Amino acid sequence: MKVLVTGATGFVGRHLVAALLTRGCKVRAVARNANTAQGMPWIKDVEFIAADIHAADVDVVALTEGVDVLAHLAWPGLPNYRGLFHFEHNLMADYRFIKSVVEAGVKHVLVTGTCFEYGLQSGPLSEQVEPQPSNPYGLAKHTLRLFLQNLAQEHPFTLQWARLFYLHGEGQNPNSLLAALDRAIDAGDAQFNMSMGDQLRDYLEITEAAAQLATLIARPDVGGVINCCSGRPVSVRALVEARVRQRQSSITLNLGHYGYSAHEPMAFWGIAQRISQLRGEEHAA
Repeated sequence: MKVLVTGATGFVGRHLVAALLTRGCKVRAVARNANTAQGMPWIKDVEFIAADIHAADVDVVALTEGVDVLAHLAWPGLPNYRGLFHFEHNLMADYRFIKSVVEAGVKHVLVTGTCFEYGLQSGPLSEQVEPQPSNPYGLAKHTLRLFLQNLAQEHPFTLQWARLFYLHGEGQNPNSLLAALDRAIDAGDAQFNMSMGDQLRDYLEITEAAAQLATLIARPDVGGVINCCSGRPVSVRALVEARVRQRQSSITLNLGHYGYSAHEPMAFWGIAQRISQLRGEEHAA
């Protein structure tokens, strides 16, 4: 199987490429920055192409030649979830690119969505829950999925919409919670400022997330929305305390220094039944 991975040097992309190579897939990795790509441990094991997939002159026919699957992870501008550019630019640029890939003959497309498509809904969230996005990023992703579902009626292809929850691990945004905590511990700070930490979230280590995506890519018979998550609610405080113990640190948590985020519910997590079943079938085989 040959997989075209866009956003290959991003947080998720770099780990997905590694997971695909482990499974024996051939990978054509696409990213805008060739210098970043040269630092990837897999660079000599893939066919790398430096390209901006949103550029008007991108050669989609050349990009997709011999490709069985598109794994579309690229999405500029994160982690700014509130910027209007998500639907003013990224939405239509992404749609045009994916449409051109399908028109070039690729019949299997995986796109990463986001738990922000669910909006401010609380509790356990299954794929059957109606999206109610409350920020521009979630709205743009949700709308892209609707566009692609309509495209599939005219140009039939398998669309896998992998809805990512909270990912952490190597390569994560330096301003994310655990990265900031690690930095504070490494600097020898006496305390770490955070919220009260009562929020319940669905956290997934990045290599497990990449494995889930690779499982989907190996199943062209499976379409629709799939939550990529752990299925387990964990409090922010518990996550931080576990990392402090793991690091054997004596740093003090300054709870309540920050307020709660207005664009996220206090408690929500994914129902992982669908992805767990697929992973179980894979392991059984």
